[in-house]
Amino acid sequence: MSINNTEKSYNFGMIGLGTMGRNLLLNMADHGFSVTGHDKSDKMLALLEEEGKAHQLKGFAKVEDFVGSLTSPKTIILLVPAGKIVDEVIAEITPLLSKGDIIIDSGNSYYADTTRRSVALKEQGFHFFGMGISGGEEGARFGPSLMPGGDKDAYSVVKDLLEAVSAKVNGEPCVTYIGPGASGHFVKMTHNGIEYAIMQLLAETYDILKNGLGYNNQQIQQVFEKWNNGRLKSFLMEITKDVFLFKDEKTGNLLVDEIKDQAKSKGTGKWTSQIAMDVEIPLNTIDASVAARNLSKLKDLRVELEGAFGKAANITQNEDFEAQLEEAFYFAMVSAYAQGMHLLWKASEEYGYELNMAEIAKIWRGGCIIRAEFLQDIYEAYQKQPSLQHLYQDASIQQKLQKGLKDTRNVIASAISAGIAVPCYAAAITYFDTLKTGRMPSNLIQAQRDYFGAHTFERIDSEGVFHAEWSK
Repeated sequence: MSINNTEKSYNFGMIGLGTMGRNLLLNMADHGFSVTGHDKSDKMLALLEEEGKAHQLKGFAKVEDFVGSLTSPKTIILLVPAGKIVDEVIAEITPLLSKGDIIIDSGNSYYADTTRRSVALKEQGFHFFGMGISGGEEGARFGPSLMPGGDKDAYSVVKDLLEAVSAKVNGEPCVTYIGPGASGHFVKMTHNGIEYAIMQLLAETYDILKNGLGYNNQQIQQVFEKWNNGRLKSFLMEITKDVFLFKDEKTGNLLVDEIKDQAKSKGTGKWTSQIAMDVEIPLNTIDASVAARNLSKLKDLRVELEGAFGKAANITQNEDFEAQLEEAFYFAMVSAYAQGMHLLWKASEEYGYELNMAEIAKIWRGGCIIRAEFLQDIYEAYQKQPSLQHLYQDASIQQKLQKGLKDTRNVIASAISAGIAVPCYAAAITYFDTLKTGRMPSNLIQAQRDYFGAHTFERIDSEGVFHAEWSK
């Protein structure tokens, strides 16, 4: 069934009218663009028509009618689940397109899939690029952060559209051309890795406050609200403070207390860790957050071992502990962002993405899930030094880390001594300490490798590769 006037022409089309696709299409219509959509579900089509009454928005159930309604060059945005479905949709629409038409994948696609699709579609004469979107349902509707990367000619066609619908910070759109190839989806993947780490840090902070310090939910909410009014202001801090105000209709209790402690994931955090391993960039804090979600799934085993070893103890605190905890959160949060940006620096070299790190930080300041006050510091750091390898090299950030270092160590040591699991906090300080160590004990590892496997080693006093007869 088609619920559209097939005689009307549209400049842009959306395939996938679920929550994200529909809201993004409504956002486009709000800004005066001529848009339509396609979905196989009559329910989704009806929702588009209902919610888009002000703009008389309608969609198509038949893909042939949908494609036929678009003006040339036909520009189609996909917002469907990542993976096999993206390939199926592309295979369905390409026979209906002409050379020069544009396809944009806006889902959370794996960057290597985007690379593959880019090559295949270019050979067929189509323009294609991948675009990361962050901001969730509200962002899609009122202004997301957009990360388009790939075919630059295709981007120029939709540049005005994307700048119009994106979030704005100080009047500047939270979208920029990221770079060639699959750079847009790579940047979004890294964004999600940072997101995993900050969410886990907030969860560990909750654990310290609740089980280490004995705070009730109201006190925990007040802590997060206070922090959100200062330098820790961020979207994730904001929604976390709101979680501790939301009551469950069924029980009358706070809903957070009724939710199982088993975290799910869709794989983007895991991808970030996997790719970082491939390009040999350490992401200790992000890796720990991925592992923590996997640990949360081992509920039966955790309950059994709690019975065997006992629960965590209370933290012996002083009157400044809450302020120290704020310093520790800031320190660990910086670690998460620094690791993500370091991965992007490496990917830019490894894959030729030509990433503008300052611009990436700039477009993350609004609309996206990891938007935070600290992103302004990141933006300024890369503006001063565009080729900066690591955020820890920036003098201003160094001063802030140094200021909170003693408090950070105290908080982490106190939590560990009490038996409270703080994998991301611990990873953050270990990462920092390792990165600031001029001579690591890795010389011993090289000696061991050469001893058992003749893997050779390098010397500090002469050039070349060496092997020792250790068994003598």
